[in-house]
Amino acid sequence: MAAGVPASTTGHDPVKRVPGRKRGLAVDVLGLVIAVVVLAANVYDNTAGIVLLDQVAEHTGHSVRKALVDQGFKNKVVAHGAGLGIDVEIVARNPQDKGFVPQPKRWRVEQTYGILILHRRLVRDYEHRPSSSASRVYWAMTHVMTRRLTGANTPTWRTVQAVAA
Repeated sequence: MAAGVPASTTGHDPVKRVPGRKRGLAVDVLGLVIAVVVLAANVYDNTAGIVLLDQVAEHTGHSVRKALVDQGFKNKVVAHGAGLGIDVEIVARNPQDKGFVPQPKRWRVEQTYGILILHRRLVRDYEHRPSSSASRVYWAMTHVMTRRLTGANTPTWRTVQAVAA
């Protein structure tokens, strides 16, 4: 977290033991962002899930019928999704798996987080307002979509440093 970010919009996540904010994403099957929510790190995942479902319903109308979520979301999100006409399915992790194992179809969100972290402004939370932080995610996804449409493979800031070294 950068200096100057107001403490009123940040928190401390006791599970992950990190301060700052957390970003929640709703993506489609191509990994393109449908909705973004930026909340303090101490806010429960259910709150983020409910806000995301509201944004998805608002932005897409009734075209989204099913949402896959991780185990951090509970029955409150499932009930809220049912009220919006969205079938929310919690993708459970296999208890025998050790370490990171991509979950079926849910890995698309993790891939999108990985792509977004390549954009320098999203590595740390420099933005003073959560809405500015969310707009940076949309800005980065615009860049990703442009690269996919044009087939251009422009170097990221990491490859520029590697070439210069």
